[in-house]
Amino acid sequence: MSVFGRFGVSAFMLRVCLTAVLALAGAGTALTGAQADGRLEARYRMSIGGLELGRAALIIEIDDKSYVASGSGRLTGVAQAVAPGKGTAGARGTMERGAPAPRSFAMEAESEKKSEAIRIVMNAAGVTDTRVEPPVNPALDRVPISDKDKKGVLDPMTAALIAVPAAADPFSAKACDRVLSIFDGRQRYDLELSFERVEEVKAEKGYEGPAVVCRIAYRPVSGHRPNRSAVKYMMKNRDMFVWLVPVAGTKVMVPFRAAVATAIGVARLDAESFETEPMVPRRVAPARAGAP
Repeated sequence: MSVFGRFGVSAFMLRVCLTAVLALAGAGTALTGAQADGRLEARYRMSIGGLELGRAALIIEIDDKSYVASGSGRLTGVAQAVAPGKGTAGARGTMERGAPAPRSFAMEAESEKKSEAIRIVMNAAGVTDTRVEPPVNPALDRVPISDKDKKGVLDPMTAALIAVPAAADPFSAKACDRVLSIFDGRQRYDLELSFERVEEVKAEKGYEGPAVVCRIAYRPVSGHRPNRSAVKYMMKNRDMFVWLVPVAGTKVMVPFRAAVATAIGVARLDAESFETEPMVPRRVAPARAGAP
């Protein structure tokens, strides 16, 4: 999300929160073989302080053996006027013992003056290879990322899947109460989710029904610079929330909406279109998210 770089402190918040929220993933809570195949195609509007910043699209396909996710985004409105930018991301993996097991993640973003690319390869033991262009700038106060920090983690797009146990009500605290360990190629951080409430939501096209609202707490582990004001702000931020709804035919929850308080207003991610349906048993080549 480096395309937001000219927005100062809020750039960091958007990169961490919006990327992570779109990338929320279920850790430690297993799917079961009874889960049906499901597909989601969603389009989101990003804004801050009521002003539109961008548009994003997301496609997820999942069954009991594998999953694939594809996303794209672009700046619009005032953000585009200041710093035009766009990006794509994708991830795939397997379902092992009922839980998402990431295998690869790729992200590319470009703005007026900068391009960025990240590739992450993973196996059951953790991250096996990472390529980041341009490389992370060296800094004496940056917390180094250790090999241990790359074990037991999720890439930031396998982060579209929060699995609720088969016997549990998906619209309950079971959807929220967890810690997500995320490695995005530049940073390793935890997102602590806690249950807030259940409320009704409605997209302009597609989903209408209940959503589980989770509060989010950001906990940096490594790769960050702890003395930066933006990092300190985010660690103290208690006004970060995500609204989760299920992929049809499964008990996998994904973000419908997100809201993050920033120094210049509330950053929001709102689903305008949220179409989800069970997939037919015959697998087809996964689609890619088109330009939002």
